[in-house]
Order: sequence, then C-alpha cells, then structure tokens
Amino acid sequence: MNRTGALAVAALGLLGLGVLARGRWPDSAPALDCEPGAVRVVDGMAVCGEGDLPSSAQRLLLGQKLDLNHVSEGDLARVPGVGRSLARRLVQAREDRGRFASWEEVASVPGVGGARLETLQATTELR
Repeated sequence: MNRTGALAVAALGLLGLGVLARGRWPDSAPALDCEPGAVRVVDGMAVCGEGDLPSSAQRLLLGQKLDLNHVSEGDLARVPGVGRSLARRLVQAREDRGRFASWEEVASVPGVGGARLETLQATTELR
C-alpha cells in the first residue's frame, strides 16, 4: 500500500469515528438525576443534594424560574427581553407598591407589554 492508500484508510477511519461520535453525543439523558429545584452548587459544580443555591443566572440556565418579588434589578436585567430600564421600573414598582400579588399588577407597570409579560411569566414567578 502506498502513501495515498494509507491516507485514504486513515481518512475513512476518522470519518467512521466521527459518525459514531455524532450518533452518540450529546446524550439525551439528563446530566443530573434530580428535579431542577433540587440542584445545588458545590465549588462551581452543579450537584443533587446539599450545597449552595444556584445564582439567578445559573437558575435560568437550569430552567428554574426567578422570584419576581425578590430578584435584584441587575439579575432581572439579564433576563432576555427585559433589559435594564424595565428591570428598574419593575423593582421600583415593587418597592412602591409592595410585593406583586398578580400578573395584572405586573402588566400595569409602564413598559410591560404583552410580549414582555409573556417573557416574565416564562422566566419568573410570583411567590
């Protein structure tokens, strides 16, 4: 076998490995065997069980909702579709009126339209 043949065999072998890897990765099984609410952080690693509560950004990545009545302005501004100005208005309204008891109260804040209300309902909750 000459050099061209050896390169062809190597290329086909690598192609086969690529097809095999593509078929098996990423795995559709969850990485953690617990509910998203039970996920904790230990030394920067998400684990099930004991540890620190995830930060607001980590909670969003885990699919958890933020508490609109407790989330900070900075964390709320990081929610896609909210931004700094709306986050400021929401936190100001929460401080002026007290806790939000319904989504109608949230919708009455200037700047919260239908699309932003849907975003807030998908990413936050009223506890």
